[in-house]
Amino acid sequence: MSTAHYDLHGHTAVIRLDNPPVNGLGLDLRKGIVDGILKAEADDAVKAVVLIGSDRAFSGGADISEFGSSKATAEPNLNTVINYVESSRKPVTAAISGACMGGGLELALGCHYRIAKPDAQIALPEVKLGLLPGAGGTQRLPRVIGAEHALNMIVSGSTVPASQFKGSALFDEIVQGELLDAAIAYASKVVSENLPLKKVRDLRARHANPEGFFMFTRNTVGAMARNYPAPLKCVDAVHAAVTKPFDKGMEVEREAFVNLMQTPESRALRHAFFSERLTSKIADVPSDTPVRDIQSVGVIGGGTMGTGISINFLNAGIPVTLVEMKQEGLDRGVAAIQKVYEGRVKKGRMSEDDAKAKMELLTPSLSYDDLSNVDLVIEAVFEEMGVKQSVFEKLDEVCKPGAILASNTSTLDLDKIASFTKRPEDVIGLHFFSPANIMKLLEVVRGEKTAKDVLATAMKLAKAIRKTAVVSGVCDGFIGNRMINQYQREALLMLEEGASVQQIDKAIEKFGFAMGPLRMADLAGGDIGWAIRKRQYQENPNMVKMVVADRLCEMGRYGQKTGAGFYRYEPGNRNALHDPEVDKVVDEVRAELGITPRKISNQEIVERCVYALVNEGAQILDEGIAQRASDIDMVYLTGYGFPVFRGGPMHYAEEVGLPNVVRAMQAFTEDRHTQPGFWEPAALLAKRAEEGKGFDSK
Repeated sequence: MSTAHYDLHGHTAVIRLDNPPVNGLGLDLRKGIVDGILKAEADDAVKAVVLIGSDRAFSGGADISEFGSSKATAEPNLNTVINYVESSRKPVTAAISGACMGGGLELALGCHYRIAKPDAQIALPEVKLGLLPGAGGTQRLPRVIGAEHALNMIVSGSTVPASQFKGSALFDEIVQGELLDAAIAYASKVVSENLPLKKVRDLRARHANPEGFFMFTRNTVGAMARNYPAPLKCVDAVHAAVTKPFDKGMEVEREAFVNLMQTPESRALRHAFFSERLTSKIADVPSDTPVRDIQSVGVIGGGTMGTGISINFLNAGIPVTLVEMKQEGLDRGVAAIQKVYEGRVKKGRMSEDDAKAKMELLTPSLSYDDLSNVDLVIEAVFEEMGVKQSVFEKLDEVCKPGAILASNTSTLDLDKIASFTKRPEDVIGLHFFSPANIMKLLEVVRGEKTAKDVLATAMKLAKAIRKTAVVSGVCDGFIGNRMINQYQREALLMLEEGASVQQIDKAIEKFGFAMGPLRMADLAGGDIGWAIRKRQYQENPNMVKMVVADRLCEMGRYGQKTGAGFYRYEPGNRNALHDPEVDKVVDEVRAELGITPRKISNQEIVERCVYALVNEGAQILDEGIAQRASDIDMVYLTGYGFPVFRGGPMHYAEEVGLPNVVRAMQAFTEDRHTQPGFWEPAALLAKRAEEGKGFDSK
């Protein structure tokens, strides 16, 4: 149970926050702080109070385990706790190391004095949840570091080391050595010198030209924030700190906080925050499952994907053996990795020594035999089952017992791939997204025979290389690509039915996607989708053919890589330019199919593309391919550019209302070009809509 430990050190009462791992300010801890303050006030022998956390954290803010429960707002709430601290008749000193963020920083600002280790991490990150600090952060921080610096911190939510505030009123001392000893010594100094009980609320928040500064800031923040209401509310609150008495400013902050809590954007951001933490929880794999030791990694394939995958492990300090079949390909792969590190050095993101150290962890090879002692091998070769078979049969021969054999396949049957070995329990899918060294998503594909310790190892390793890992079962395309097929299918059908390439992409981009489906296809490479479609056409002869996309690929228009796809591209310029040649192809296909073009609204474009994702996602959930709807959302937020402020396709559908989604889908069936049964709501979607529940409801 979280609590606050009360101890006496001479005439100083020490209240130690104890709610691992980051001293979240849960109800029990809040009560403990208040009880400690009252106990100190009632003891005549106590002359001063020190609030201290652990080396890891003074406090990381709110206890996220209480979000959504009555405990989150139960008394004493954080404002009440701060009031007890601030109004204490005895001086209270906050001793800060590690994380001091959100409510933790607001608590520290309520103390009379603050000392900190230089590397303590200071932040008010609430804006990242679509909120603003709700316990005086917008009012007190400007009073100690100035309105401009405070506003930058609050609007960005960025973390800053305590050392940067040396000399400001935020910290009375920056200390080295043992923090508790320094805090007790400082508290004794306050008493012996009879220093006043300083209250941040009594300070003035100043700016030389407040009206001009805040007018400029509103324009700047408004242009950058666009779909996020919280940053502008932060500006309003800090403006109130400068222009209004403290209590009036607190009213502005509180009203903004309450209003923001009700916005769909904040609900979406909070959903994403909690969803990311849920992805690592696997129902039948306990958190204490033993994992395999990964000290070295092999990567097969020196192309774009293989080199990107390699960089992830090099960045984490894990040696990589990169295997290619020909010297030319190997040299190209090593050069690509070298270029990435040279670019980081040039931009000041890495020292030359660091870049050299990373490259020294790389061993280029032309022989599978050099993989005999690695702990994990990831193949990133051509997406064709015969190629995968030859690779895994060879790995089965050369790799040591207990080595994990992973495939980066994006669509192929992992169980079949595992069957090419005599150790299917050691085989797992690790589907990285391009560029693999940048994209956060990692689909961890669990085969029918994948061992639990292999799965647990993959999830732990994902954290080491800073990926958001989502577990998927085996199916064609897994979670992400299986769903995106339906999304792009609808875009391509609407192109045949009457929409233009530009209209489709602009409608989806206005909805909030990083790029529309046709621009995305050009970026990924049209030949990749074409290869998948040709395989699917063979496997499912009744599948509706994507005639325009196929025709463009037949013409060699594979997107950016060939300078032409759904758009045209000029050398050295990635801007997608309108190409009349594509319009001509679209017109020809419409004529061949006997389609009379009709006017298609932007709303229909968005609904058909997004609801196609939702319906396929519901089917994936029903089949058990994904563990939970929030996992699907994380796939789309971290791997496919779904707008974060909408929370992912499944969350967005719940915001719209599942009955409304079903109703819209039923209307789509009236289109004579619709494939029979395509818009039939998935059983889980229909059930949850009828029940009035969300996807993850029990």
